[in-house]
Amino acid sequence: MDDEVIKIITETAVGIEERYDIEMERVGCDKDQVYLFCLAHPKIGPGEIVRIFKSITAKEIFQKKPTVKRELWGVEFLTDGYYVGTVREWGNWIVMEDCVVKQGKPKDDFGS
Repeated sequence: MDDEVIKIITETAVGIEERYDIEMERVGCDKDQVYLFCLAHPKIGPGEIVRIFKSITAKEIFQKKPTVKRELWGVEFLTDGYYVGTVREWGNWIVMEDCVVKQGKPKDDFGS
């Protein structure tokens, strides 16, 4: 993912937050992964959040940067897989938020 694609992903996350009952606390991007740290109403399950995010994000990327679709040769931009972890507000909230923010940065930048 280049900087332009990362910018599209970040802007799309803001749009999703405005349209759905999902708060995007942090969005992090690595070379080939996207990390979300978000809050949602209990009526919206984790799988639904992922489905919404992936479908809208892929559509926006293909519209705003059509070269991505040509480079993929019919392969999906975002794979079907995902991982979901939950964090209590009084648990490891700060640790998880910090982890998402640091995605894509050299390990030396992580500190102790």
